[in-house]
Amino acid sequence: TGRKRKTGKSGSLSDLLEAGAAVNAPADVFGQSPAHLAACGGEAFFLLWQLQTGANLNQQDCLGEAPIHKAARVGSLECLALLVAGDAKIDLCNNSGQTAADLALAYGFLECARFLRTTQHTQTMKLRGQSGYSPRDDHGLLRGDPAAQKQEGETTRSICRKRRRSGDLVS
Repeated sequence: TGRKRKTGKSGSLSDLLEAGAAVNAPADVFGQSPAHLAACGGEAFFLLWQLQTGANLNQQDCLGEAPIHKAARVGSLECLALLVAGDAKIDLCNNSGQTAADLALAYGFLECARFLRTTQHTQTMKLRGQSGYSPRDDHGLLRGDPAAQKQEGETTRSICRKRRRSGDLVS
């Protein structure tokens, strides 16, 4: 047909929407659904729309990656937050054994990796609290361990110093 085809990630999403692609149907030869493409493009609006229409948050493509892996790979904290809020599996591993947090860290998106690891830790603690598991975390430390609290406090102080410094620049 004479219609000119759009290029780029947003164009691909627009083409899918115009064609009425099924929400969980693989949209390309790699088995990526429209939700994968939205997450990979950092397109939070399109991803939200996909989630509202029933997209499978944990559908894996040919690399074993779900939309959460794609969002982590491109450093889209906005997409990651949407996926986590929708109960995407944070600990899901791709074919290489990597979680979304592993990918975020590998690509240098430290804030995304920290968000995913903190969320996963919180979910683990909630599950253990509900199931009557031991109060030890994955590192064998007691929840009230002073060393863990000190490290957490130092991290918080470091973040506060960074915010203060960046706030000084604005003033």
